[in-house]
Amino acid sequence: MTIRVFSALMATAAILFTSCGNQAGSENQNGSVTQQETSATGAEAGNAASNQANASANEVSMVIDHYLHVKNALASDNAAEAASGAKALTESLGQVDRSKFTADQQKTFNDVFEDLKEHAEHTAANAGKIDHQREHFVGMSEDVAELVKTFGSNKTLYLDHCPMADNNKGANWISEKKEIVNPYMGKKMPECGKVEQVLTNQ
Repeated sequence: MTIRVFSALMATAAILFTSCGNQAGSENQNGSVTQQETSATGAEAGNAASNQANASANEVSMVIDHYLHVKNALASDNAAEAASGAKALTESLGQVDRSKFTADQQKTFNDVFEDLKEHAEHTAANAGKIDHQREHFVGMSEDVAELVKTFGSNKTLYLDHCPMADNNKGANWISEKKEIVNPYMGKKMPECGKVEQVLTNQ
């Protein structure tokens, strides 16, 4: 009788041990799966954020490109071409899809939109008055600098400064070229100025 009881106890212990072992294995397996799922979720979130950043940068890329068109035209003393670039800039502002922006990006864009549009419209309307275009280019450059710093760019850009621009008050501009080609002084003093900051593409 004692042997039977002992055998029964041993069988029960074996079953409990096996059950606990399976449960532990199950927990380890589940823990591993959970960790893998967390890693995958983190990677997906990172990719989504990167995709949104690229989409946002692409939305303002045409605005920046048309600004550079205006800048290069002014550097060449070509008021008619500056007007053409400014007209295209005005049109591109109206084509920007703000729904792709984050809350901070929307705020920046909304803050500069009306001012940038006004400078572009005045530049487009004054094809025969390059001095007046250059006056508006000061504010236009400040607005575009804000866009570049907030949204990034598909190319490396440079923040340049001319101490003699805006009646010797000094003014900045954005350039896609490392060398100084001054849009405020034009061909009269094309190399006046310096690079203040390198805005690396994002």
